[in-house]
Amino acid sequence: MIVHSLIGTQFMNKRRRSRKYASFACCVLATGILAAVTPMATQAQISLGTAVYLAQRHSTAVRIAEADVLKSQAALSETRDVYIPSVNFTSGLPAVPSVGFLGGLPSIFGGSMQALVFNPSQRHYINAARAGLRAASLSLKDAQEQAALDASTNYIEMDTVNRELAAAREQQDYADRAVTIEQERAESGVDPLSDLLQARLTVAEIKLRRIHLESRLGVLAKQLSELTDLPVSAIVPDHGSIPEIPQVHAESLAGEPPGVESARLLAESKQKIAKADSLYTLWPQVSFSAQYARYTKLLNNADSYYRHDLKPDNFGSGFNIQVPLFDIGHHAKAKGSAADALRATVEAEQAQRQNEVQIAMLNGNIRELDAMAEVSSLKQQIAAEQLKAVQSQLQYGNGDNSRQQLSPKAEQSARIDERQKMIDALDAGFDLSKARLGLLRALGHMGDWLRLLPSEEPGQAAGKASKGTPQLPSELLKQEPATGVN
Repeated sequence: MIVHSLIGTQFMNKRRRSRKYASFACCVLATGILAAVTPMATQAQISLGTAVYLAQRHSTAVRIAEADVLKSQAALSETRDVYIPSVNFTSGLPAVPSVGFLGGLPSIFGGSMQALVFNPSQRHYINAARAGLRAASLSLKDAQEQAALDASTNYIEMDTVNRELAAAREQQDYADRAVTIEQERAESGVDPLSDLLQARLTVAEIKLRRIHLESRLGVLAKQLSELTDLPVSAIVPDHGSIPEIPQVHAESLAGEPPGVESARLLAESKQKIAKADSLYTLWPQVSFSAQYARYTKLLNNADSYYRHDLKPDNFGSGFNIQVPLFDIGHHAKAKGSAADALRATVEAEQAQRQNEVQIAMLNGNIRELDAMAEVSSLKQQIAAEQLKAVQSQLQYGNGDNSRQQLSPKAEQSARIDERQKMIDALDAGFDLSKARLGLLRALGHMGDWLRLLPSEEPGQAAGKASKGTPQLPSELLKQEPATGVN
């Protein structure tokens, strides 16, 4: 008996130890899985700053503008480098013996140098190239701001639809519960069949809205994927990375937007080119040249045609003066340049007028959208208070026996209505945010708002979005939330 008891005790101890080891192993495994899954969940979200960075990096309009800047830099260098001497080297060997005399000196190698010394038109060409470079740089900035605006609008809309979709799914749950309640009440004869059909209709309508939101979310994800060159599955907006969009007015004009200023500078560049072309036929052009040649007697008898033997080393230099007397080609070119300058000037004025009209239109729209967002927000707050009142009556009664008590379906209806008001408020808030972003760009403040975004590249922590951010200029007035619902 004692032996059996000891054996049993040892067996139980072993089982306890094995269970402890198994529990410890499970804990370690669970911890490892959690540690592996948590970074993946964190990396699944991208901040607005990352989306804007990638959109600007992969935008074809931005890359085209960058190529235009490089071309403008090369054009400026070309206009200035005409004053730097250009040096050429030539070399040649006769193939067969020469027959007769062709008039030129036979040289085995030589070199030449040439540079512009004086040309009144060239100064205007240089100034035109500088204005063109500034115009290209502003056009690049305009393309970057447009790419940032497209990415920001798409990102904020996608975040809004995500929140609306979550509310719609809650609506779906409440509507399903309402159908269950109506089913039971209809079967017991408390409510007519029409109430059950109405509850089912509500479920179908909510399902339709949810499908519409899901389709809209898929399109937005694809658009943002095309803008950022990220896979659709990797695009999950982070609501906390969206900074507040300031409330601005038409009087907060910071200056000409990059696109308008670029058009003005391009017109200025065309005008300087036209001026330079018109001066080309009025003033002489002076250039300096020098030439060296090494004479050879190989396979030729050029010495027999000269009284004295030719020297092996020959050098010459001088100033070349070119006076335009009759040049129809350059006159026609000057007329074409003047027409180009006139067209560029008209286009710059048109861009300025269009921007002013857009500012006036956006300013009016924002006033209307601001009021609509306020109305939607108040409706959502009223619906939330009504929901609380319904829940209180269902829990404690209405305190009036003469009034009919609320049915359980009233709470589900109130919940559905509160969620719908929230969806409407989110939609109104997004429309207001979109209009404010457009006005920021039209007023030239888009760069100020972009500086509020954390300048991070992919792979950096998304948590940087919650750190301190710079302040907008004082003329942008007070900050307001990006949406009407928090």
